[in-house]
Order: sequence, then C-alpha cells, then structure tokens
Amino acid sequence: MYPTLLSSTTIGNYAISNKVVMAPTLSKTHVPAGIPNDVMVTYYSQRAKAGLIIAEGTGPAENGMGRAHMPGIYTKDQIAGWKKVTKAVHENGGRIFLQIMHTGRISHPANMPGKAEVIAPSAVTAKGQIWTEQHGWQPYATPRAMTTSEVQKMVQQYVKAASQAIEAGFDGVELHAAHGYLMDQFLHPDTNQRTDKYGGSIPNRIRFILETVAAVSHTIGKHRTGIRLSPYSQLNDLQHHDEIDATYEYLVDALDTYGLSYIHLLTEPSTPATLIAGIRSRFNGTLILNGDYDAIRAEQTVLNGLADLIAFENPCVSSPLSGKFEMTSSEPLKKPNYACANC
Repeated sequence: MYPTLLSSTTIGNYAISNKVVMAPTLSKTHVPAGIPNDVMVTYYSQRAKAGLIIAEGTGPAENGMGRAHMPGIYTKDQIAGWKKVTKAVHENGGRIFLQIMHTGRISHPANMPGKAEVIAPSAVTAKGQIWTEQHGWQPYATPRAMTTSEVQKMVQQYVKAASQAIEAGFDGVELHAAHGYLMDQFLHPDTNQRTDKYGGSIPNRIRFILETVAAVSHTIGKHRTGIRLSPYSQLNDLQHHDEIDATYEYLVDALDTYGLSYIHLLTEPSTPATLIAGIRSRFNGTLILNGDYDAIRAEQTVLNGLADLIAFENPCVSSPLSGKFEMTSSEPLKKPNYACANC
C-alpha cells in the first residue's frame, strides 16, 4: 500500500529494509545506575523491523543524567547493558543508532548520580517542573554556567560517549541538539547569554555543536554520525526569537561540510515550509522528517523528495512489529505524553 515508504534504501554506509525510522522514545522501564536491562533488550529487538531504530536519549556523563531512569553510556556496566540490546536488534535484522543526550539545565540534582551538578551555557533557570523519584515533581534547578574550558572538555565527553556507543555495538550515534537540551541551549539567545566565543552571534552560538560534530565524526566516522534539530520547538521552556531561520540555515550549511549520515528534523505546525525546504536543499545527506505523520502523508512526502526517511513514534512504540513492517493506519499518529516520549 505504501511502496515508496516500505522500499529499501541506505543511510550512511548501511542498507536498511524500509524508510521508516523508530523515533527515540523512552522504553518506560527503570534503569538503575543508567544500565540498560533485559526489558530494553526485548523492547528494541521487537521493533527491529523498522528501517532504523534511534535508541532513547542517553547521558554521555554524570552531569548529563538529568531525567529519572535515564540510561547512560559512560560506565563499563552501561556499555555491557547496551551490548545486549544491539546484539538482539542485529540478530533480528535491524539497525540501531544511539541518541546521545546531555540534559543541561533540564535537570534536577535528585536525578543525578553522586555529586554531579546541573550545568548549562548560562545560569538561566527553566520554567516548569521535572519528575524525580525521591521528591516527585520539583522545579528545575538553577544551572551553573559552564566555563570556556568546560565547554571544550564537553566536546571530548561527547567523543568518548560516541566511541563507547560504537564499542557497545551501535551502528552510529545521533547527537541531540533539539528540544531544549544542552546542545540546543547553546543555540538560543535566551538560554545562551555567554560573552565568550560560544555566545552572542550566530556563528558563536553554533560553535559548540560544530566542534562536537567535527570531533565525533572524525573519531567514529561521518557515516555513523547524525544530528537531531527542532527549530520551532518550545518544549522545555524554549522561546521563539527573531533569528530562528537564520540560525538553522547557517547551522545546516556548516553541517553539510562534514558529510554527516543524516539530519533528523522535528517540525511543528509553526515551522515554515520554506525553512524545511531550505534545509532539504542545503543538506546533501539523508533528511529524516518527524512531525505527526500518518502513513499516507509519509508516503507522499518521501515520494515527492521532501525527505528520505520518516520518523514515527506510533506504531513503532505502541506495539511490537512482527514479520514484515506494515503501515496500515491513515489516521494521524498521535504522540505519547512527553514524559515518556520525544527524547
């Protein structure tokens, strides 16, 4: 019924069986010490018939573990846990990338191990609350502004996390630069009030992302490196500003020079069609679009060349996929509650 969407293709150097991407979504299980468990092995292996799985947001360091029950990729036990997941996915014929997500200011000390502290580009507290196991809903903590040296060291932390993801058997990594987490916090002038080389102008605000992309893609390979962007998202207390389009046009032009595997672009109803088309024309790698697609619209979008792949949460999340992947619903695919989705 959807011959274009369900036809095989490639991403990076990998052949995949269809153009359906399982968007990064929490596996809804407790993850003590950030160590992936057997529930996650089952969860991901059951969904291996999607063309590509992007595993849930995973902390690259203790100070990036801001959400309750968040997995990590910075200890030997975490790597061992993820190895079981990737092995099961590969045995079922799937491909899987790991989303590396540092939470930045979207955090609370009660969710973080040891003496880790909440850090961000600037000491700007997010409005709203975050769930903690110990104290229930709590206001977001005020972050400490990172020093210039700490920003540079964080680039290397992402490199280490990406390298450990490959060691754990992942086919690649997705750098989470969306939805108001650390990388995205550098992009927005309300959350980035820095006066050093990482703040102020558009070139300065995108510098941390570009340095990280360059270092990660050099270390693990550009074909194994993707990035997630959400230009018009207002999740996690993001504010619209006058330079959104200019910021992302400049960023995508720069990203294209690194030959990344893909951009995973999340769109909102407010996202201008001209910006989506501009990103498509500026980037020569694979473009994954994610934005409440139903199967009919997804088929047409890929057929028209507006995207290469389409990311879904449902039906990938609602139930396991058995046998050949099939898209049967023409109804809009509703996103689950954000507490359990949109890593």
